[in-house]
Amino acid sequence: MYAELPFTFIIMHKPFQSLIFAIILFFAMGSLCSFFPEKGIHISDKLTLQFPTLASVFNSKPKKTDISKILEAADRADTAKVVDSMAIKKDGKDTSKKLITGLQYTNKACLVNFFDALSLLKTDPRSIRVLHYGDSQIEGDRITDYLRMKLQGQFGGFGPGLMSLMPISPTITNKITWGDGWDRYNTFTMKDKRVNHSNYGVLGGFCRFTTYKKITDTSADISSTIKITTTKLGGANSTKYKKVKLFYGGAQTKTWCEFYDGPALSGADSLEAGGYLKMKEYNVGIGSLSHEFKFKGKDSPDFYAVSLESETGVMVDNIALRGSSGTFYHQINSAQLKQFYDYFNVKLIILQFGGNALPSIKDATMAVNYAGYLRGQISIVKKLAPQASIIFIGPADMSVKEGTEYVTHPQLENTRDAIKKAVLESGCAFFDMYDCMGGKNSMPSWVDEKLAATDYIHFSPQGARKIATLCYSAIINEYNSYLKTKK
Repeated sequence: MYAELPFTFIIMHKPFQSLIFAIILFFAMGSLCSFFPEKGIHISDKLTLQFPTLASVFNSKPKKTDISKILEAADRADTAKVVDSMAIKKDGKDTSKKLITGLQYTNKACLVNFFDALSLLKTDPRSIRVLHYGDSQIEGDRITDYLRMKLQGQFGGFGPGLMSLMPISPTITNKITWGDGWDRYNTFTMKDKRVNHSNYGVLGGFCRFTTYKKITDTSADISSTIKITTTKLGGANSTKYKKVKLFYGGAQTKTWCEFYDGPALSGADSLEAGGYLKMKEYNVGIGSLSHEFKFKGKDSPDFYAVSLESETGVMVDNIALRGSSGTFYHQINSAQLKQFYDYFNVKLIILQFGGNALPSIKDATMAVNYAGYLRGQISIVKKLAPQASIIFIGPADMSVKEGTEYVTHPQLENTRDAIKKAVLESGCAFFDMYDCMGGKNSMPSWVDEKLAATDYIHFSPQGARKIATLCYSAIINEYNSYLKTKK
């Protein structure tokens, strides 16, 4: 039972009393707005107390960018047949509609190696490679899948290409499952301290089914598996690959490997010990979309990648490196990386970085310093793959919260400008994704259209498709211009 209160206290509010209370509350809140520090009160690295300023209360909300014309341009480009249908009059004038943004460069020759290779694919039976390195904006095969679909549809080629045996995130194209003992060893965010070498391979990381340890003749054999399933969601060309290639190296002893194409044992042999780039190739039946590796040995090789591909046409590889700022190429054995690039006949390397560096960039000087690091990485890539053209995709709009509104990160434009300068001065092409989205404060509009996530950083699958469409159109427009010069 509840004890009875000795008396009952009832407050009867009159209109006048409510008005006085509201006025007092208004002035109290106004005083806080006036005197509370604009940058808040710092409590710890993870906690800052903030309060709206008078300006944020009374000023109008930041104007959102109108992206309707950008989305219309993406829709037109997505439904248009590329290359042959791009109207080029006999007088040499291109009558195709101009898109919002295109590729920027100081010398058209920076794209010639790639365009030469595309134009020769009908007569040259050897496949060419497009490597798309990027941060989490391309995770899950986003953006890359559209580039692959378009390039393979126009120029030939089958299969999704390279992938890690332990991808950080699944893709719509492939599902990979692994047995006991597997672990990743990466260098694209920071060098893994468990690794005493720099042979990280073309993906900037590798996988193993045993830990690093010295083995003896009495060491027990260890078994494990990898299973790869390809879906039809990546498009018809992604399912018609004819080869599965396994890239590995560095094992202390030979490893027994059985390869199953569907339920059938298709190959059984030992993987060689030592070396930093070895490859095992298996033929698969067209339409057979399930493959399994069964391994057994005292020590695991370093598995750099597996590739589902064809011998002709264009291979387009999604190399998504979550958390990376793109400054890791110097941490990979250059001789090994060059061997990969030469073997793959790489003709285009797309670098898409910048977003992960922004939270650490506090002013224009830091933006220029970061761009300087990227310039050094581009120099390394150009040296290792002199036969390849390079396109750098700049960072997307990224919002931070100011009061109750989301606005463009204060250092984004400084960072974009510094990156673009470094890229153009390095003799590469630049695709301005920030400008392509609509520029300042465009991300909230993309979020409103369900084209970006509510973290105001990453695209949704639908938004990634829009960006990929505009990016591919920018590339193919340049290719059309190249074709006119060849006539």
